[in-house]
Amino acid sequence: MTDRSNDEWLADLRADGDMQAEAINDLKHRLDRGIYYYLSRERSDLSGLSETELQHMADDMAQDSVLRVLENLDSFRGDSQFTTWAIRIAVRVAISDLRRARYRDFSLDDLTADGDFLPASANPVAGTKPPSPERAAEQADVLDKIREALADVLTERQFQALYAVGVKGVSIDAVAVELGTNRNALYKLLHDARRKLRQHFEDEGLSMNYMLRLFQE
Repeated sequence: MTDRSNDEWLADLRADGDMQAEAINDLKHRLDRGIYYYLSRERSDLSGLSETELQHMADDMAQDSVLRVLENLDSFRGDSQFTTWAIRIAVRVAISDLRRARYRDFSLDDLTADGDFLPASANPVAGTKPPSPERAAEQADVLDKIREALADVLTERQFQALYAVGVKGVSIDAVAVELGTNRNALYKLLHDARRKLRQHFEDEGLSMNYMLRLFQE
């Protein structure tokens, strides 16, 4: 692995071609080690798993963590070492992944055939107080805008990848195999898809914080 300063990490991860690919591989390796340490030393509930099983878990989580780090590069302020900051993100990803079931067998055609474009967190939860008529109308309007954006802004390939990874929680490697691509190319595909959606919503006057609050409060 190459030793890098904070500025070098940022520059290399934002670069194109071989330079970015090498930086992504180095980052993934560091996050893999950090997550494995967390799983093996900090999670007593996983003590029954073998070293091989923990390593497989760490590898899967590290792949997702690389994507999360790439999406949040602009939020790094240099208050710590870049790798320390990235490992904190990776541990949060690991905690989140441990709380939810992971999809194993899947078909991208099945995932995108039912028109359900949003995570379950955006849908009403049974037993919760229904929103007011005004809030329900606002939610419906935003849902329509999200569906339109997914259909109009993204390519079919971007949509399938984003839906599988972001909504269904399928692993990066499984989606890469299904799409006939490799991990680094899929990272780039997902990064571009989310950036396009974020820019589209900002152009429409819809901030991500507003949309999250609309469905979570």
